[in-house]
Amino acid sequence: MSHLRERHKLNERCRTRLARNLRIDKLQLPFFLNYYTRYTDRSIPWLTFFLRIRKGLPEEGGLGILGIPSLRGMLPFQPMLWWTMIKASEDDFELGTDELLAGIQEWVEIETPSSDAAAVNRLVSLVEQQAQLAGAVTVRHSGASGFADLLLVATPGDSQNHGVLVLSHLDTVHPVGTLKNGLPIHREGDRAFGPGIYDMKGGAFIAFAALCHLIRHGLPRKLPVRHLFVPDEEVGSPTSRAMIESEARRAKYVLVTEPARDGGKIVTSRSGGTAEFKLHIAGRAAHSLHPRSGRSAIKELARQILDLEAMNDYDAGLHVNVGIVNGGTSTGIIPDSAVAEIGLSSPSSSAAEQAIQLIKSIKSYDPDVTVQIETQLGNRPGYDRTPAIDGLFAHAHGLAAELGFELIGVNGPIGGDANFAAQYAPTLDGMGPDGEGAHSLSEQIVISSLVPRARLLLNLFRTLG
Repeated sequence: MSHLRERHKLNERCRTRLARNLRIDKLQLPFFLNYYTRYTDRSIPWLTFFLRIRKGLPEEGGLGILGIPSLRGMLPFQPMLWWTMIKASEDDFELGTDELLAGIQEWVEIETPSSDAAAVNRLVSLVEQQAQLAGAVTVRHSGASGFADLLLVATPGDSQNHGVLVLSHLDTVHPVGTLKNGLPIHREGDRAFGPGIYDMKGGAFIAFAALCHLIRHGLPRKLPVRHLFVPDEEVGSPTSRAMIESEARRAKYVLVTEPARDGGKIVTSRSGGTAEFKLHIAGRAAHSLHPRSGRSAIKELARQILDLEAMNDYDAGLHVNVGIVNGGTSTGIIPDSAVAEIGLSSPSSSAAEQAIQLIKSIKSYDPDVTVQIETQLGNRPGYDRTPAIDGLFAHAHGLAAELGFELIGVNGPIGGDANFAAQYAPTLDGMGPDGEGAHSLSEQIVISSLVPRARLLLNLFRTLG
């Protein structure tokens, strides 16, 4: 028995030393060994393998899509990222570029169009699991009206006191299948591409990673931190608005992880106006070989579209977009109906109102064709830069300077959940990484902006109060 106890002590000392050298928790060592035996051909020594992983070097044959190690399946409960097990000192933010990019990739791989509740909930479940493994408190609220669930991730011991609210959305505008048919995840130099990677899974993930780091290592903070993930921002947050406003009411500060703008700028106000229109054209049907007997609704609509597009003033920020067009039933029939859906946005309330009135006064070119306009004004209230926002921005600006970059605040158009939150607490938007191509098949983030923005968020979590 004495011999067995001595052997157990020796094994325990070996495990402790090995875990310390790998900078992981001793209790997590078996999972790493399990991954090595199950998911590698063991052609290299296991210690060399894990040292490569810890240093961010890909193992042979294990290179991820974005050029980083892929360790999915490491634990019996999947999916899971190895970064959740990394140990760090209190003042060292060890989530480097590769680790952040790996996490973003995993989220982007789960396609989440707003209208597909099951798809969005797959990502909600992943985020919930990762948060719980980091030691966070999670509260999941069932979705409504066909949308996915909402998830609140909070620091342990959270009270109802005013705190820091982080606001993110997990839905995107891209349909399921975009990864295969339109925008596969890939990397080009300092750019990473993928559907929703810029708007806004990149920003959502780096804030989440910073919060998990704060919780795992028990870093000091002055206020509770709560991260709310919503499933329907891209369609106006119809089921999320009430909870956004409720959480904003008990927040002292709000940070929204929409992407940075124009080289890293953040948004300190969202003023102006928005509206949606549906333009109905009614003509007269006729055989296509007797066009004089008919009145083409599509021809009328084409003329109206040119007028609408001519209203754009990109320098002033006035955007009028004809986004959806339908009309006609057959190539053998002069079309007697056509419909267009139009979106309008402007950072100027007066310019928005002027454009709205102009669209509402549209007249037909053909006197035998009728035009009808349906108007729906935007549901998101604008907000200006207030002294409270000035104070929050000054604090963030100072932290950014300490990290070696300049933070610039700009006005953004109405069109995000910050517009709801800012009615109740000072809000900074655009806290995500730099990039471009939102809502397009060239959506991309600047990889080198990930770590500075994540560090800024972590420092805000620790110092706001």
